Amino acid sequence: MAKPRIGIYKFSGCSGCQLQFLNMENQLLDLAGAVEIVHFIEAKRDNSTEPVDVGFVEGSISTSEEVERIKRVRERCTALVAMGACATSGGIQGLRNWGSLERYKAAVYEQTERVDCMEWSTDVAAFVPVDYKVEGCPPNYEELAEVVVAALAGRKPYLRPHCVCVECKLKNNVCILVSEGAPCLGPVTQAGCGAICPSYDRPCYGCFGPANDFNAEGMGCVLERLGLSPPEIVRKYRQFNGYREQFRKAAELYE
Repeated sequence: MAKPRIGIYKFSGCSGCQLQFLNMENQLLDLAGAVEIVHFIEAKRDNSTEPVDVGFVEGSISTSEEVERIKRVRERCTALVAMGACATSGGIQGLRNWGSLERYKAAVYEQTERVDCMEWSTDVAAFVPVDYKVEGCPPNYEELAEVVVAALAGRKPYLRPHCVCVECKLKNNVCILVSEGAPCLGPVTQAGCGAICPSYDRPCYGCFGPANDFNAEGMGCVLERLGLSPPEIVRKYRQFNGYREQFRKAAELYE
C-alpha cells in the first residue's frame, strides 16, 4: 500500500511551527517512515505540488499572492490543518489590523511602493475551509503528531479541552494570579504549552488562543481588580492571538 502523503506549507510566519515537526525527536523517524512527505521546503529540496492526504499550513494570509496560493493548496489537500497562532488567528502581524498599514510600511521600508501587502492579516479559514486547528505559538509537537495520526485514521484528534490553569495544577504550580497578583491569562487560554510561562513565574500571554470556556467579562474583572487600566487590558488581549474573535471582542469591551 502507498504511504499517506503529507504536505507542509509556509505563508506569512516565522517558520517556528514548521520547526516543531523537526523537534519531534523520537517521533520524527517513525513519522518519516509511516508517511511520504511530499512538500516541506524547510526540510527537503525536492518539493512537489501533487495532491496530499493531509496538508499543514503555517502563517497568516497577508498578501494577494498568498490568497491565491492558499486556494491552490486547499485544492490539493484532502484534509487541511491550520497550525499555530498565525494560521488560526492572523498572528502577531494581525496587530496591524488596528492601525494604518501605510504608516507601518513607512516606518520600516524605504521604498513602500515595492511592498505588496494587504491591509489585513487574517487566519487561513477566512479564505478556505479548514478541517483541523492546532493552537500555539508555536504549537505543541505532540499535538501535531496527534493530528497526523487522527487524520489518517479518520477520527477526531484529541486536543486538550481545558485551560492553562489545569496544566499549572498538574505541575503543582502555585497560582501566580492569586499569590502574586500577576496579570495571567491562564484562565482564558487554551492548554497545550505545558504552562511554560507560569512554571517560570511569568504570567500566561495567551499564546495558545482562547479556551473553550472563554469568559471575557470574568477575566476583565480580575484584571481590573489587579489594577490594570483599560488600555493595559486591551494590550493584554492583543498579543499573539489578538485578532481571534474571543480576544478581539474582549479587548473591545475596554476601548
